[in-house]
Amino acid sequence: MSVDHLHELLGLPAVDFQSGTDGGPRPAAGAAAWRVSIDAYEDEGTWEEEFNAFLDEVDPSGVRALIIGQWGESYEEKSSYPIGLVIAAADRLTSLEAVFVGDLTMEEAEISWIEQSDVTQLLSAFPALVELGVRGGSELVFPATRHERLRSLTIETGGLPVQVVRGVLDSELPALERLDLWLGVSAYGGDAEVADLAPLLSGTRFPALRHLGLRNSEMQNEIAAAVASAPLVARLRTLDLSCGTLGDEGAAALLEGQPLTHLAVLDLHHHFLTEPMGQRVAQALEPHGVRVDLSERCEPWGDRGAAGRYVTVSE
Repeated sequence: MSVDHLHELLGLPAVDFQSGTDGGPRPAAGAAAWRVSIDAYEDEGTWEEEFNAFLDEVDPSGVRALIIGQWGESYEEKSSYPIGLVIAAADRLTSLEAVFVGDLTMEEAEISWIEQSDVTQLLSAFPALVELGVRGGSELVFPATRHERLRSLTIETGGLPVQVVRGVLDSELPALERLDLWLGVSAYGGDAEVADLAPLLSGTRFPALRHLGLRNSEMQNEIAAAVASAPLVARLRTLDLSCGTLGDEGAAALLEGQPLTHLAVLDLHHHFLTEPMGQRVAQALEPHGVRVDLSERCEPWGDRGAAGRYVTVSE
């Protein structure tokens, strides 16, 4: 499965900026999440030129959400290039509340090919930011930081480096309500272990957190077992363990652990549960009003059993 372009950011519909007037009438600056991108194979101009046109043609002081799409050959040029240009325009982007870095599909670049950089520079430059999203784990850097207003942090990777996990969990984010981490696989740099999640699962970090996604992981069963006894879970409204290698053993751990009946949503889609175990999970939680997503039941590759399980996105 490929990762799609974002459809929205900050609750605003994603709109591709097109320089000039060929794209027809534009929405108001604050009514869209603006995607600025170039076609690395067809466009003759640079991302800098496109971004400068965006600043000239859309009132930058009204822009609330910005999506950084393809900025060139992203497997060669790091995201520090577009991030630096956005930061340089901070005095003009005075209403900016949300940024997503690396909104590329598989046709533009495999997720593991997207060369990232230190994305916390955006947090330093934009103290009013409430949403930050990143796609791609290669060269991604996230030193521990403090930000007073950030409410949502999403990092989508085929392999999330442990140093990024530690940097996120060492950060002071008192307003953070939503955290989504795509942990990925070791073959693509996902070298975090369940023990690295302990500061998060203990409930001592991020006092406002209400949504947790630990997704797309080859250690989804171990994560489920850790979550089953994690103090953090008692104050969550939604728990997302989707897109990984979750099997009956992980689901059994969830059922045998602390009650999950307080959740509004338990998302387990893309899983390897047998049908009887899926029914057990649904019967345990749905009568309490929990919406359980058990869609996309997968079969292991070949006859390899648990060794043939796979995550949604790796390369």
